[in-house]
Amino acid sequence: MITPIKRHQHGLVRLAAWLLTVFSTVCSASAAKPNVVFILADDLGWSDTTLFGTTKFYRTPNIERLAARGMTFTHAYSSSPLCSPTRASILTGLSPARTGITAPTCHLPKVVLNATPGTQAAPNAKAILPNSVSRLNTDYYTLAEMFRDNGYATGHFGKWHLGAAPYSPLEHGFDVDVPHWPGPGPAGSYVAPWKFPDFDPNIPDEHLEDRMATEAVAFLEQHKAVPFFLNYWMFSVHAPFDAKRTLIDEYRKTVDPNDPQRSPTYAAMIHSMDDAVGRLLDTLDRLKISDNTIIVFASDNGGNMYNEVDGTSATSNAPLRGGKATMYEGGVRGPAILAYPSHVAAGSRSDEVINSCDYYPTLLDLLAITPQPQQLFDGISIVPALNGKPLDRDAIFTFFPHNPAVPDWLPPAVSVHRGDWKMIRLFHHGEAGRHRYKLFNLNGDIGEQHDLAQGLPARVAELDLLIAQFLQDTNAVQPVLNPKFDSSKYQPELEGKGALKGGGSSPRTKGAPPRKIGKKVAGWQPGDDVALVINDASMVASSSGRDPHFSYELPQAVPRMQMKFSFTMTSESSGNAQLFWHEQGVTPAYFRDRSVTFAVNHNGEPHDYEVVFTPENAVVGIRLDPSQGAGTHRLSNIQLITSTGEVLHRWKFQERGR
Repeated sequence: MITPIKRHQHGLVRLAAWLLTVFSTVCSASAAKPNVVFILADDLGWSDTTLFGTTKFYRTPNIERLAARGMTFTHAYSSSPLCSPTRASILTGLSPARTGITAPTCHLPKVVLNATPGTQAAPNAKAILPNSVSRLNTDYYTLAEMFRDNGYATGHFGKWHLGAAPYSPLEHGFDVDVPHWPGPGPAGSYVAPWKFPDFDPNIPDEHLEDRMATEAVAFLEQHKAVPFFLNYWMFSVHAPFDAKRTLIDEYRKTVDPNDPQRSPTYAAMIHSMDDAVGRLLDTLDRLKISDNTIIVFASDNGGNMYNEVDGTSATSNAPLRGGKATMYEGGVRGPAILAYPSHVAAGSRSDEVINSCDYYPTLLDLLAITPQPQQLFDGISIVPALNGKPLDRDAIFTFFPHNPAVPDWLPPAVSVHRGDWKMIRLFHHGEAGRHRYKLFNLNGDIGEQHDLAQGLPARVAELDLLIAQFLQDTNAVQPVLNPKFDSSKYQPELEGKGALKGGGSSPRTKGAPPRKIGKKVAGWQPGDDVALVINDASMVASSSGRDPHFSYELPQAVPRMQMKFSFTMTSESSGNAQLFWHEQGVTPAYFRDRSVTFAVNHNGEPHDYEVVFTPENAVVGIRLDPSQGAGTHRLSNIQLITSTGEVLHRWKFQERGR
């Protein structure tokens, strides 16, 4: 079993590293250590660059320029279809199954350092999902700490999403952290003004990725004479979807309405992301340190094809199936490049299967640094592939014991890739609570259209044995059978279609049947498949779907200020909740990205909640998504108040005839 390297070892390690650095400097000034630049794009899909000939709309000349300097991997996988688990795998070399970070919950207030089995689920759920870790434990000996202990200057720029202090980059081996932001995406927008607490724009309408590149360039210039590790984790191209107006207008002129990639805003976001890559390459060249710099470029998960932008899907991962938040190829496969002049053939390509857990051991191998005592990895060194040779590995695994409600919805799952074969185990979704399987041969079926599981039981058994061994080795906390499952409430039609979470901000699956919209109750408009009734001075919301929500248009606008939405709720459902607000002068469009996600206790007992938010404009509407699954919610004491407790609006529920 892999265990974290404890912090008390770091002092001795650093002393030894310092002595070794001094000795090496005295003995050989010419043996310069290679620098390392790690660029991680956020939500960048396999078809979002021009590397694979899959897009006619987007332009990524600087990513192509980087590829011309090194090796492009055609089969590069993230350890998860969502961001935080993959980010932890890069910094530790460990699978999400082992770290327990399996969901992107690291911005939520509750600190959870150990994964635990779930205890309940709605009656329409076949499995009870585990509880994810919500912070990257500082006991892990991270990639940044390894570099720092070996004499490197270390800097983190951009998105983190692995926990606020005391779990920020500064506690995980980085000397610098800009903008020191723990959130799941940009604070407010890409184009200034932003909402970062201590990071202001230099100029009006400054683009966030331009600014991040400027900060990273300053780090490179400051440390050009010493070995450095620059960890540039881009905010791009994660939501919210906005970009430079001039670029949006430029791409709007070339939109092909028949191309699934047709959002000019998203194309402009990719353009700015690519510009930032170019800024780094230009700086390394100008400082004359490119030849001694290793550059890694990758994405944290597949492209986000489910949110609506410019009246269409954000992007398309075709010919891959699915996207971000799914276990299909479109959710876990992305672009990857590794460049190291004189060590990796320029302009080369590899079809070897690699995984985000591989980067840590690979960098150790390239730098000839020995791992810590007792330090093991779930990944392997891919140096043989960099040398044009096959990798000596049996399989890679993706552990995702959750089921986000997206159109390509799948139950909680774990998958294995072995050669051309890919199999997905769907936990407890077979007959009588057994597991169910999807089997694909990606050689000739890259779009995963032909499930071969029924006809190849021996192959299924062979691959399932590998999965079982992997789960045992990593001590994974797995979904368990739901003893309260009611088959009459299960909706198998969701598989491959899905309900839409996060405000329903995705286009509805083409051909899906319309959903029933209920009548307003006490001014509240229920969403899809939700029934509202007033009972005993409370509002009771019952939902048979996976995205319960209800909204309320305020009788008059509430001026812009920090405010709180407070309420008491008893819930018997599952998943986190979200509060959305509708701002005056802003097209509702599913309330866009004005939202706060928060944890809910679904144990059937009343709990008080208080959600703090600061709108950009006056507020004219509120929407609450109380869970991520079917069930019943009883709400009372609902108020919209100021930060000092003054009541802005209070909801009172009274049954007819009383």
